[in-house]
Amino acid sequence: MKNIVFDLGGVLFARDATKCTQEFIDFFSFVRSEQMPRFWEEYDRGTSTLDEVTDTLCDMHGCPRERCEEYLRRSIELQEPVRSTERLVQDLKAAGYRLYVLSNMSCEFIAFLRRFPVYGLFDGEVISCEEGTVKPEPRIYEILLERYGLLPSETLFIDDRPANIGAARQWGIQGRLFDYRDPEAACEALRRELL
Repeated sequence: MKNIVFDLGGVLFARDATKCTQEFIDFFSFVRSEQMPRFWEEYDRGTSTLDEVTDTLCDMHGCPRERCEEYLRRSIELQEPVRSTERLVQDLKAAGYRLYVLSNMSCEFIAFLRRFPVYGLFDGEVISCEEGTVKPEPRIYEILLERYGLLPSETLFIDDRPANIGAARQWGIQGRLFDYRDPEAACEALRRELL
């Protein structure tokens, strides 16, 4: 294995639940549904704006626009590196692996995440809002392989959604499902395999 590809949300970055109220957590519970809601998928694709998403969330939750705007702002600002994954990325880089990002992410979220030092360790990225396609659609995997000249047989993809892993395997890319509920154990398993 030469190339390790990371998803971002739920794998390398997450909100610390201890810094969130239960109401806030419930507000965004849809992101953990098996099928991501269409309005959020279009936001990640870059075809829907933050204002449009705010409107949808106001309707969905029946709450004032100001609260939706505040919650969306906080949902971005509360993102931080998952410490165990951050250490794994650092160690994989030191071991000589080529590292890449393949993520469904909106413009506002990715602009915030790129500020963290760990993001600078990656050799390349494919971000859905910049490509107009989202996982698990085939095109986003094709872009990754073509842009960086990656051989699928030498590439491992780490994601927290089974559908995204399954789609990667259609291209011959190996996949590992990341348990976002227990990142320490997930990273330890990857360490045993890769380091």
